[in-house]
Amino acid sequence: MTKIRDEKYLKALGKRIKEIRKQKGISTYDLSYESNISRSQINSIEKGDINTSICTLKALADAMELKVKDLIDF
Repeated sequence: MTKIRDEKYLKALGKRIKEIRKQKGISTYDLSYESNISRSQINSIEKGDINTSICTLKALADAMELKVKDLIDF
């Protein structure tokens, strides 16, 4: 397994995404459907377990009608 460089940063990103998703009243199921990202991957991102790609962040942002910068502004 590859060592994550900044686990604290990934946890903060995941927390931010989860907070926004919940504020918007979007379930992980709906976010998965709208973004075409698996629920398990969304859960891993929200827990800060994986270092996701910018393309995945773009898909999540688009599904929540946001800009990527809104997800990483923490």
